[in-house]
Amino acid sequence: MKFTPKKQHQVQLLRNGGEFFPALIAQINAAKIEIHLETYLFEADAVGLAVSQALIAAAARGVRVSVLIDGFGARDFPVNLRDKMLQAGVRLLFFRPEVKRFSLNRSRLRRMHRKLSCFDGKVAFVGGINILSDIDRPDMAPRYDYAVQIQGPVVLDVREAVSREWRHSAWAQLKKKWAKAVNLSADVEYLDGAQVQLVVRDNTRNRYSIEQAYLEMINQAQSEIIIANAYFFPGQRLRHALLNAAQRGVAVVLLLQDERDHALLQYASWAFYRPLLKAGVEIYQYRAGFMHAKVAVFDRRWATVGSSNIDPFSLLLAREANVFIDDPVFAQGLRDDLALRMQKDALAILPKHVEQAKLGLRMLVWACYGLVRLLMGLSGYGGKKYLE
Repeated sequence: MKFTPKKQHQVQLLRNGGEFFPALIAQINAAKIEIHLETYLFEADAVGLAVSQALIAAAARGVRVSVLIDGFGARDFPVNLRDKMLQAGVRLLFFRPEVKRFSLNRSRLRRMHRKLSCFDGKVAFVGGINILSDIDRPDMAPRYDYAVQIQGPVVLDVREAVSREWRHSAWAQLKKKWAKAVNLSADVEYLDGAQVQLVVRDNTRNRYSIEQAYLEMINQAQSEIIIANAYFFPGQRLRHALLNAAQRGVAVVLLLQDERDHALLQYASWAFYRPLLKAGVEIYQYRAGFMHAKVAVFDRRWATVGSSNIDPFSLLLAREANVFIDDPVFAQGLRDDLALRMQKDALAILPKHVEQAKLGLRMLVWACYGLVRLLMGLSGYGGKKYLE
């Protein structure tokens, strides 16, 4: 893909739910015309109820509120909360709603994993934070994640992306009135600010867009690449790009998670540690709690924040959205936060950790790696072509 970022944006990095949810609710409360919100998970916990109450209040004052939640991620969404939101005037839909809970249909894997929201065409949020509390356990740090608040021309690109997905879902579920396109004139310009581009991944014209964006950033990096990604299982092109970058003298640093909430994929990813470490890549495992971040910084100038993991689910199947930001101030702020996390909350993985790993752990890693490859092959997505 060719980067064509738009100029004149105000961007603000939001760390974890503690910064994101107050900002999100403030924009819901300030909206006057319309609200679009997409999310993979929407839990009926304290955070989810606070967001739903704000959405209900917005609909009550005449704002057009459209909420799209993934049908698998929100398969246990409470019926009473759904009915309450619908009765209040919130237009609520589920992307590919679950019909047969144990169906093996491959289309079930094509989920809507984006976390996007847009308010009056003037403010947008893009990131990896779902609508749920980030306090997983009292003995753990809050779930580690990022989002970015944006004002500027690219907000209308976000609005077009969420509007298009909304219309498709509404048509598919025979909600013809909800599927009508609505024009909105809300151009916002600034005299200066960051350059920003929205990059979405889908299963039509943009199948490889996020992967291509990462490849372009990695291949053009001259001094440093820092990637923090919760689920890291890169295909051959991304692996080779990272190895080549390290071999040409670029400092390549990976911050991955240690908590194994998806143990099969995470153990399988450890199979990549040996060649990466051998090439000089630094690997850190985040250990303070659950890590859900999907961000990167390149040469202290470019940064990306979004919903896309570097794994087959995100890069081959799911609908995802990242923003790529050309702004040294924003990039440095994100880099500083990543460096702090690696210093305080992560363990550096050294070659000796791999060399001295017990036989049982090595066997587990290769068994998981083989099983992931088998499952990818059986699903018809990726498989050998993706990995080798």
